[in-house]
Amino acid sequence: MKLQYARRIAAGLFGLNVIALSAQSPDFVAPNLVEISPTIITAGQPSAAALGALAKQNVAVVIFLVPEGTSGNVSDEAAILQRQAITYVHIPIPFGAPKAEHYSAFAAAMKKYSDKKVLVHCEINLRASSMVFLYRVIELKQDPNPTFEAVAKVWSPRGAWKPFIDDMLRQNGIKFSTY
Repeated sequence: MKLQYARRIAAGLFGLNVIALSAQSPDFVAPNLVEISPTIITAGQPSAAALGALAKQNVAVVIFLVPEGTSGNVSDEAAILQRQAITYVHIPIPFGAPKAEHYSAFAAAMKKYSDKKVLVHCEINLRASSMVFLYRVIELKQDPNPTFEAVAKVWSPRGAWKPFIDDMLRQNGIKFSTY
């Protein structure tokens, strides 16, 4: 009941959309799912059943960005993925306190698995969309203007995230400001 209530609140605050990866693959649904490329997907917390269907989607790596014990997490996510031979990477980022160290760990994981299909997720795709945006712009040298559209589909960064993103871009010599 708590999870349903939290998701209803998130839907109201952030325009949460629960969608399938594609019409051809209705087994994988998650809140605010955004297919960035054939090898990068961002999303909110998938259900245990959706996590159990990731191998059918050819996902090889899952990067989870929420601290353990957060309400709504699938407690046995690592085990569900292990049964499918999917690599699980946990980088806990407190929502109100993202740091450069978190980005460094995230970028290292993305580089390590750059030849694999990766799902990056958090609770409702706020952390995930923001970190993937930074990775694409800083490491892959993609133009921030069209790249930011994937973030804007989910939210407009605020709180600690707006200055964090702006600072990370500035430190890397990228002229762009989140709106």
